[in-house]
Amino acid sequence: MNKVMFIEIGTGIDLHGQDVTVACARACRDAIGHNSMPGLRSVLPGNSLDNMKVHVTLGVPFHHEQVNIETVKAVFPYGQVFITIREGGLLASSGVILPEKGDQTDEMVIVNAVVEVGY
Repeated sequence: MNKVMFIEIGTGIDLHGQDVTVACARACRDAIGHNSMPGLRSVLPGNSLDNMKVHVTLGVPFHHEQVNIETVKAVFPYGQVFITIREGGLLASSGVILPEKGDQTDEMVIVNAVVEVGY
């Protein structure tokens, strides 16, 4: 990425089921869900949102290999999306095990996302 225009931060949680992909997608939606960038297209090469680059760094507490990268990329409506997964986030007790929700333990999965947008 030549020029970073925005950095957005989000947190995503899967309370039950310990699904790292769900937590990652929620963290990304949180990061981009409160932003509007109306002038971005005018500074992108060719004035095209296809030329926007989105670099996502996810702090994931465990099961990195289970993150469905394509599902996470699908959260972003525009641009070329690149995902990096790092050790991070948090596992914490949800206080209850709900087998009907897919729980294997009482842990909730908390993921942090840093989203860099530019070209």
